[in-house]
Amino acid sequence: MEAEAVFPADLGSAANARRFAEDALRSWGCEPLLETARLLISELVVNVVLHVHSDAEVRLAYDGHVLRVEVGDDSTVAPQPQPYSPTATTGRGLMILDALADSWGVDARPGEGKTVWFELPAAV
Repeated sequence: MEAEAVFPADLGSAANARRFAEDALRSWGCEPLLETARLLISELVVNVVLHVHSDAEVRLAYDGHVLRVEVGDDSTVAPQPQPYSPTATTGRGLMILDALADSWGVDARPGEGKTVWFELPAAV
């Protein structure tokens, strides 16, 4: 099962991407993955909007065992963890991704841009 959508470089896109993912995951019977997937998708889409200023291309794929989420953008620069102060309101997205995803990575896209992806195993 697959679903794809493109969200503009606008802060409202994070909420729209969460709703898109929720609709797809519910229709696939993936409710146990819903909250984690929504949080991580939101983090990645916000990163695209704030740091890349490009559309975010979101792709979901579920094979019955693993949910793979890909968020593509127009930058070739791989995201890097940022230092932050205890009172900072940003800078933790990649740490959250690392803590919650089973695996994640960054792939160059043909032409220009990159895809940041993560995988979540289905509940056993």
